[in-house]
Amino acid sequence: MDWLREAGDGSLVLSLHVQPGAKKTEFVGLHGEAMKLRLAAPPVDGKANAALTVFLAAFCGVGRSAVSLLSGETSRAKRVRIEGAGSEALARLRALG
Repeated sequence: MDWLREAGDGSLVLSLHVQPGAKKTEFVGLHGEAMKLRLAAPPVDGKANAALTVFLAAFCGVGRSAVSLLSGETSRAKRVRIEGAGSEALARLRALG
């Protein structure tokens, strides 16, 4: 899966295509080589990035501080690192696509 990589330090790196301003926050499916994610938050004042961090932390069962944005702060194309995600989180992410 091109959108999901396991880094050498045990963390996960996700390539996401984010669509802010949606009715609800959810994974949608593959969008090229990225996983498409709809966010209910608007793309204003960093609200979408904050909502993305909260959603991914809850989905993977890690603390919010374990999720960091590597690139794409003002873009729909984002790379996100998730530290400390266990095998259950990896399995849930792999099941998406």
